[in-house]
Amino acid sequence: MMALGSFQVTGALKAGIELEIFTAIGEGAADAAAIAARCRTSERGARILCDFLVVHEFLVKSGDRYALAAESAAFLDRRSPAYMGSAANFIASPLMMDAARSLPDAVRKGGTVLGRQGAFEPEHPIWVEFARSMAPLQGGVAEALAGVVGAEDGANGKVLDIAAGHGLFGVALARRNPKAEIYAVDWPAVLAVARENAEKAGVAARHHSIPGDAFTTDFGSGYDLILVTNFLHHCDSPAIEAFMRKVHAALKPGGRAVTVEFVPNPDRVSPPFAGGFSLLMLELTAGGQAYTFAEFDAMLRAAGFASNELRPLPPAASSAILSRK
Repeated sequence: MMALGSFQVTGALKAGIELEIFTAIGEGAADAAAIAARCRTSERGARILCDFLVVHEFLVKSGDRYALAAESAAFLDRRSPAYMGSAANFIASPLMMDAARSLPDAVRKGGTVLGRQGAFEPEHPIWVEFARSMAPLQGGVAEALAGVVGAEDGANGKVLDIAAGHGLFGVALARRNPKAEIYAVDWPAVLAVARENAEKAGVAARHHSIPGDAFTTDFGSGYDLILVTNFLHHCDSPAIEAFMRKVHAALKPGGRAVTVEFVPNPDRVSPPFAGGFSLLMLELTAGGQAYTFAEFDAMLRAAGFASNELRPLPPAASSAILSRK
């Protein structure tokens, strides 16, 4: 029964973020009356929501006073530099909720029923929301990846960032390597978000835009490094192989491609996040899924890559696959 009702946890957490319950408590509003006044809600509503959040360990309670659990203080108080509450705008968006409701039909069909290509439709507005909302979750992954590819050694001069989104992967490389020139590919509206982040990081002069569809847009050539981050899971195997041939052709001899993905173990059910990710792709895409490393290795070798190495990106659930031309 608790599993069937878990949508209420999603709703309560999203409401707490939207109403700034966590920020109010962090600022010192400790009882239902003070929280209600700060968040402009009814006292009854504030008390019942906060009690529910206590039950699910997002808050703690002593008498009639509430306080933030440690993780809520770190990630859900807007004043925190590690604030990640914006992710609710994407993860619990109407598109995601509709996708979950359509799961029986998606299982029957073997793919999304949300349009011909689901969330992969050209210039789908959800990707602007993704770029803005998910950046706080991806910043640490981007920094970890910059370390894995050796950004500081200066070898990665010309970098292509495919499906750049928020742009943080390219920005992290540019921040660590003053010689890096980043060429970001995405839809124009999404690239505007990447540009904003490049400006904030002080690397806008070395951050260039290539607007368009990653499958059809001319990438150019001579890249030292190509980033393919959180992208290939939208595609079926033939599409991945064909796309990575295009990536291979854009690299200079000896260049590298680095793929960031949720890579399950051969059993396809562990680790938990990677093991469960294919369900979301069933809901949202025509043929995407989470692929094992053995599957990636076969597709990348068929695309022309000489070697592929799997590298974890802790503490995130993501992994990097480094491929050499």
